[in-house]
Amino acid sequence: MNQNRCFPLIFLFCVILAGCASMPGRKTDQAREGLKVPQSYHSGRAAVPELVGSLGNVFGDAGLKKQLKLAQEHNPELAAAAARLEEAGFDTRVATAGFFPSLTGNAGVGRSNNPAGGFGAGVSNRFNASLDVQWEVDVWGRIRSGAVAAGAERDAVAAEYAAASQSIAAQTAQAWFDLVATTKLKSLAEERLSSFQSTVNLVERRFELGTADLGELSLAKTDVENARSEINARQDARDQSARRLATLAGKYPDARMSAIEWPSLKRGVAAGLPSTLLELRPDIYAAYMRILAADANVKVAHRDLFPQFSLTAAGGQQSTALSQLAKSNFSVWSIAANLSAPILDGGARRAELGAANARAKQALANYHSTVLNAFREVENALGSELYLARQEQATTQALAAARTAEERTLRNYESGLVEILTVLDAKRRRFDAEGNLIQLKNLRYQNRVTLGLALGKAY
Repeated sequence: MNQNRCFPLIFLFCVILAGCASMPGRKTDQAREGLKVPQSYHSGRAAVPELVGSLGNVFGDAGLKKQLKLAQEHNPELAAAAARLEEAGFDTRVATAGFFPSLTGNAGVGRSNNPAGGFGAGVSNRFNASLDVQWEVDVWGRIRSGAVAAGAERDAVAAEYAAASQSIAAQTAQAWFDLVATTKLKSLAEERLSSFQSTVNLVERRFELGTADLGELSLAKTDVENARSEINARQDARDQSARRLATLAGKYPDARMSAIEWPSLKRGVAAGLPSTLLELRPDIYAAYMRILAADANVKVAHRDLFPQFSLTAAGGQQSTALSQLAKSNFSVWSIAANLSAPILDGGARRAELGAANARAKQALANYHSTVLNAFREVENALGSELYLARQEQATTQALAAARTAEERTLRNYESGLVEILTVLDAKRRRFDAEGNLIQLKNLRYQNRVTLGLALGKAY
């Protein structure tokens, strides 16, 4: 058969063969399917004031604001996320480079010996230099789809950087509140020791007067030593909180950081509408962009089944003398158009298309999982806002009652109306209620930060 007739038939066969593999449906079209977004949050009954700027502005604490700023500037995990974003930018440039021709310079030198007589006998040198140009014609949009995939991946990484920034801000604020809580608990332990020591002194005076026995004195001293032990545990917890805060700011983890007072809790985070969560959460946006990238990669794999067209050109010069090579024009040249088409590859390209489509399904499932987890986090945080406030109110009332009971039992003991066990029990109840109140306050601050992070408003 004539070669001029063979070529169109081969080309037509390759196109028909590639067309047999249909293009899978885009997963971005299915991203919002099956997601039933309610009109309001089910746990939205909690009265949460409106967000004012970042977490530092929400709580209005100068020390916390400073710590948030340091963490954003020096946290090593955030620096790594910024480097990944920079890398994604370069990957995008690599993907778009296929739109343009590539130019390659070549130079070579050779030396040969022809011992036979006649023309060209003896040792000879040969020098050559050339410029080669190659450009793939993106007929089917394969390169364009690869660039779309790289751009979507870059946008996903940018969203992940924003999510990392919010996460570091939230962790810093929560570590700050942990430091406040552990500092207050340590002070409470010291107060507990002082209170039980005063009880020991009271029992010793009564013992000297003959109105108390050694058993009562031993019971009182037991609580003193337990309080002394608790001080060490509270100090250790305080130091660990300070080290965590220093580490988040990229500093050596020493325990010199201090935070002793609760900031205002009047400002807070507006819950908004559930549908806005899909726009505000950077991790949701990143998951969606990964669907877009996966869809584009499916298209790349599909277009790999089609023939590829490329244009090549080369120009150069050859000479037996290096000086002549530098002076000569490029008189050796060539221009060619090339067609390469997959015919038999053991099913590798079709398998890659199937794998790309499976990765797109994974991206879609991950997106749905990310959205559902985001809604769960918001609902949990809103619900906790309500229940923690009620717990704090009840514990505050319990503390007031415990203080009254402690004062009365102490007076009754001094009057000989109750035993020392009643006094010690009243003191324990008061200190336990006060410790519980500190921990509940910490949980409320922690949850307020969690709510801001869940709503995509942490920083």
